[in-house]
Amino acid sequence: MSARILLDSCVWGGAISPLQAFGHDVIWTGNWEEDPGDTLILDHAFREKRVLVTLDKDFGELAILKGQPHSGIIRLQGFRVTQMASAVHQLVMNYHLELQNGAIVTADPDRVRIRSGNLP
Repeated sequence: MSARILLDSCVWGGAISPLQAFGHDVIWTGNWEEDPGDTLILDHAFREKRVLVTLDKDFGELAILKGQPHSGIIRLQGFRVTQMASAVHQLVMNYHLELQNGAIVTADPDRVRIRSGNLP
């Protein structure tokens, strides 16, 4: 199983190749000419049905407090850059159904928390 993933620019760009090697379709906002801001990044991920991977809690706030639609969000905390690709891969594999249903998955090396989502 593979996933469509949008990596926020705060996620290490070196994670792209390993994620692609796992079979995922990956875009990194760090390759974009300019940062359009969190609202437009989350909208882009939603329109392309991509799971957004970030280190930033602001995306969760956009989704929860402002009700902005999304296709699942993974927020990484406390991972070394060399761990990010394998962590993202494991999270999308283990929680693909939850993410498809709009969950927000917050993970650190010792724990995973899932906030259920409701996509239309």
